[in-house]
Amino acid sequence: MEEKKAKSEKVGVGAWIALIVLILILSGAFRTMDGPIKVLDFTNLSGAFGTIGDTGANLIGSGGTGAKDGFMAGFNLIPAVMFFCGLLAVFEQLGAYKASEILFRPLLRPLLGIPGKCGIAFISSFTGSDVAAVMTRDLYEECSITDDERTIFVAYQYAGSACINNTITGGAPLVAISPVALGPCILIMVFCKIIGANIVRIILRLSGKKRSKEGKTA
Repeated sequence: MEEKKAKSEKVGVGAWIALIVLILILSGAFRTMDGPIKVLDFTNLSGAFGTIGDTGANLIGSGGTGAKDGFMAGFNLIPAVMFFCGLLAVFEQLGAYKASEILFRPLLRPLLGIPGKCGIAFISSFTGSDVAAVMTRDLYEECSITDDERTIFVAYQYAGSACINNTITGGAPLVAISPVALGPCILIMVFCKIIGANIVRIILRLSGKKRSKEGKTA
């Protein structure tokens, strides 16, 4: 059904270009670049809050604890999520989603059992968890993925969330003492994420078969 639907929808050159640009923006490949090319990165486009005087702290402040500090951390995510939703709407109109369905279907369907439309969220989950979560919710609400497919995809995202970004920015002490280089560390995490998602996939399939047998005998 997915292949017939993809063939019936024509994907032009503009859609493929839009998909490539969107993947580059979400991949983090240009995050540390200098010059105008750095705008091809979502983090750079999202920007940062200014500092308050000479304190070096922004509106979130420093040294906070508890629920109040958690609220400010969540508040910090609102501009980036709002900007990303607008960005997705633009690229969706350009046909990036249709191109994603064709490009990622041969990879994601056998690997995780999810449709190719999850490809953009799959790429963005390497560098950020909040953006991928928003996309997964939208895919489910649009009925592009089933409840079981959403569960499998969430299982993949949740383990080792934003593995590239968190390993590079937050895992510096671990990388310093690890006998393995940064690249193999990320590959191990991705491998474990895929294994975990497929364990959930098997559990859902077995439970589905069990429910169908119970329904027949009832």
